[in-house]
Amino acid sequence: MMTTGMTSRFHSHRPRVFYFTHRVPFPPDKGDRIRTYHLLLQLAEKANVWLLALADEPVTPAVTARLAGLCEQLAIVPVKSGLRWWRAAASLLLGNSLSEGLFHEPLAERILTRWLADTHFSAFLASSSAVAPLLLRHRSKLSPGGAIVIDMIDVDSQKWLDYATKTWGPLRFLYRLEGQRVRQLERRIAREADTIAVVSHAEARIIDEFAGPGRTTVAENGVDLDYFQPYPATIHSIEQPLVAFVGAMDYWPNVDAVTWFVENVWRDVRSRYPETRFRIIGRNPIRVIRSLHARDGIEVTGAVPDVRPEIAPAAIVVAPLRIARGVQNKVLEAMALGKAVVASPPALNALSVTPGREVLRAESASDWLNAICHLLDSPSRRRELGDTARAYVERHHHWNECLAPLVNAGIPQEKQELLLK
Repeated sequence: MMTTGMTSRFHSHRPRVFYFTHRVPFPPDKGDRIRTYHLLLQLAEKANVWLLALADEPVTPAVTARLAGLCEQLAIVPVKSGLRWWRAAASLLLGNSLSEGLFHEPLAERILTRWLADTHFSAFLASSSAVAPLLLRHRSKLSPGGAIVIDMIDVDSQKWLDYATKTWGPLRFLYRLEGQRVRQLERRIAREADTIAVVSHAEARIIDEFAGPGRTTVAENGVDLDYFQPYPATIHSIEQPLVAFVGAMDYWPNVDAVTWFVENVWRDVRSRYPETRFRIIGRNPIRVIRSLHARDGIEVTGAVPDVRPEIAPAAIVVAPLRIARGVQNKVLEAMALGKAVVASPPALNALSVTPGREVLRAESASDWLNAICHLLDSPSRRRELGDTARAYVERHHHWNECLAPLVNAGIPQEKQELLLK
């Protein structure tokens, strides 16, 4: 465990907020960390944040230093891989979800108990439903008027139920059971939390169906518009006959998307355009993905320090996800880079885009083939899509505006008014 505090930099008149994240929120290099990091940035501007983060991978001194600079108090708790699966199994046997067991860490509870002994918090925030039970157990120790805010991000129960429809045998049974158990937890959160946040109106409608209307706050994902900018005016002159996909390649929906695309679309693209390459960009490619490398013009990069140079030469960015929950950061980032994007319906469900204007939508293999061939043949159409895509994210996906409902939910109204004076 690592703890640190920098109390001298923080002000007593500001609200004190406890923020519990299921993964260390830095660096912002994958979906959940991108959102939690930007929420932390905004909270730190208005409140003294006490951050408790679970760590399922090594944490470097640079990461610790960055987070410590944003927090009044910081505790990072390593999650031991062996023990967590025993806890997951025990959780399942006790009638709860595997997820609750995977993210249950007794040391985290001890730290919160110690902090609560002499500290009052204006709000408790948690990232994801899996870590919400810790906050719900300590609700009575909040300051008067304090709130419990659960950023569910996506409706995880629906993700597991969706997985069950794509698998067979014991795995289908396990996914369905996990979906039912997580849904049980989500119902409890809907009853007991003061604010539930999700990334899209589509996710909110799912919660409305099982918890009643009006229980959710929509706080969409944003894009770092300064970081993800179109390359200079020469961007279109450097484009190559290259199709790109970005995503963690040990995450099953991404693996499923890429393997489906290669088997059902890519071979036909290559037969028509032999010079075209497919670049798969993302950390931890599993064996089935690694086996694609150097086959039929396919490149598998693995982890890269910066995705922008990998995407910049691409004529097209694809998101052929067959299962997707919430807002896909990979789609927003490609749009912010001014790239022509082709995406499946699940990858677009959470966005307010108009297919054909900001992106192209493709569902069947023939849809995909036609869209890609059309764009490879038409640089002007690619440019048009890229320009309107960038304009869309500038209008709708600035982080400060997207996360404002969450930040405001975590800071009492009287404190907000004081901060504005």
